[in-house]
Amino acid sequence: MRLVIAGFGFDLNRDEVAKLMSEVEPEQGPGDRVTVGRHAYPVMQIGEVITGQDRRDFSAREVTCALGRLGFPVHTAG
Repeated sequence: MRLVIAGFGFDLNRDEVAKLMSEVEPEQGPGDRVTVGRHAYPVMQIGEVITGQDRRDFSAREVTCALGRLGFPVHTAG
Protein backbone atom coordinates (compact mmCIF):
# COMPACT_ATOMS: atom_id res chain seq x y z
CA MET A 1 0.00 0.00 0.00
CA ARG A 2 1.24 3.49 -0.78
CA LEU A 3 1.71 5.50 2.42
CA VAL A 4 2.68 9.17 2.52
CA ILE A 5 4.60 10.30 5.58
CA ALA A 6 6.30 13.72 5.75
CA GLY A 7 5.57 14.26 2.08
CA PHE A 8 7.41 11.11 0.99
CA GLY A 9 5.73 8.04 -0.45
CA PHE A 10 6.46 4.58 0.92
CA ASP A 11 5.22 1.31 -0.54
CA LEU A 12 4.74 -0.87 2.53
CA ASN A 13 2.42 -3.63 3.57
CA ARG A 14 1.57 -5.10 6.94
CA ASP A 15 4.12 -7.93 6.68
CA GLU A 16 6.96 -5.55 5.75
CA VAL A 17 6.25 -3.32 8.75
CA ALA A 18 6.14 -6.38 11.04
CA LYS A 19 9.47 -7.59 9.64
CA LEU A 20 11.11 -4.18 10.10
CA MET A 21 9.92 -3.98 13.71
CA SER A 22 10.66 -7.61 14.65
CA GLU A 23 14.21 -6.88 15.77
CA VAL A 24 13.38 -3.61 17.54
CA GLU A 25 12.70 -3.36 21.27
CA PRO A 26 9.83 -1.01 22.16
CA GLU A 27 10.82 2.23 23.85
CA GLN A 28 9.16 3.32 27.08
CA GLY A 29 7.38 6.61 27.46
CA PRO A 30 4.12 8.45 27.01
CA GLY A 31 2.08 8.81 23.86
CA ASP A 32 0.07 6.73 21.46
CA ARG A 33 1.22 3.19 20.77
CA VAL A 34 0.66 0.72 17.95
CA THR A 35 0.71 -3.05 18.34
CA VAL A 36 2.96 -4.79 15.85
CA GLY A 37 3.37 -8.49 16.50
CA ARG A 38 3.63 -9.09 20.25
CA HIS A 39 4.78 -5.57 21.17
CA ALA A 40 3.19 -2.14 21.49
CA TYR A 41 5.55 0.49 20.09
CA PRO A 42 5.42 4.26 20.37
CA VAL A 43 4.06 5.69 17.13
CA MET A 44 7.10 7.89 16.59
CA GLN A 45 9.51 4.97 17.03
CA ILE A 46 7.73 3.00 14.31
CA GLY A 47 7.70 6.04 12.03
CA GLU A 48 11.44 6.45 12.40
CA VAL A 49 12.12 2.77 11.67
CA ILE A 50 9.85 2.40 8.65
CA THR A 51 10.77 5.73 7.02
CA GLY A 52 14.42 6.08 7.99
CA GLN A 53 13.66 9.72 8.78
CA ASP A 54 14.29 11.72 11.92
CA ARG A 55 11.26 11.92 14.23
CA ARG A 56 11.20 15.69 13.85
CA ASP A 57 10.37 15.27 10.15
CA PHE A 58 6.88 13.77 10.59
CA SER A 59 3.94 13.88 12.95
CA ALA A 60 2.51 11.14 15.13
CA ARG A 61 -0.83 11.66 13.39
CA GLU A 62 0.67 10.86 9.96
CA VAL A 63 2.15 7.61 11.21
CA THR A 64 -0.94 6.65 13.20
CA CYS A 65 -3.15 7.13 10.14
CA ALA A 66 -0.78 5.17 7.90
CA LEU A 67 -0.51 2.24 10.33
CA GLY A 68 -4.26 2.27 10.90
CA ARG A 69 -4.76 1.95 7.14
CA LEU A 70 -2.55 -1.15 7.26
CA GLY A 71 -4.77 -2.60 9.99
CA PHE A 72 -2.52 -2.26 13.03
CA PRO A 73 -4.28 -1.64 16.36
CA VAL A 74 -3.70 1.88 17.66
CA HIS A 75 -3.84 2.60 21.39
CA THR A 76 -4.31 6.24 22.27
CA ALA A 77 -2.67 7.63 25.38
CA GLY A 78 -4.85 8.76 28.23
